[in-house]
Amino acid sequence: MKESLNKTTFKDIKKGDAVNLERALSLDKRLDGHIVQGHVDSLGKIIEIKNIDNFVEYKISINEDSLKEVVYKGSIAIDGISLTVSQVTDTYFKVSIIPTTINNTNLKSKKVGDLVNVETDIIGKYIFKYLNKSEDKEKIDMNFLKENGFY
Repeated sequence: MKESLNKTTFKDIKKGDAVNLERALSLDKRLDGHIVQGHVDSLGKIIEIKNIDNFVEYKISINEDSLKEVVYKGSIAIDGISLTVSQVTDTYFKVSIIPTTINNTNLKSKKVGDLVNVETDIIGKYIFKYLNKSEDKEKIDMNFLKENGFY
């Protein structure tokens, strides 16, 4: 689809390039891991790769709108690989990846400066949307939480 080509790294893919494929989640089984839909929200740029003991840390910058949906210890998908966010700042996020994941995905060929497809967590997207709904509707704040027994 044109939108997929415009919003992903797939426009630059060549025959023989590695891609990651993962089977869809089956909701009749026990839910374990992250909920990833296979959509690409934005392109990210790898700005640092650091080997640390028994894992590799990737620092990735993405656009401001998508970064708002990234949550520390939340789910994120990089090139279709479901990962956990290990740090978030105002300009980038980090993921820490074990060797098994790197060796079995296209991450082993990624370098600083490479673009990656990023999907933020669907639950985080819905919460962000709900918290930022229009002014004519009730906002969630400390009073709302107290009045509804959450605080």
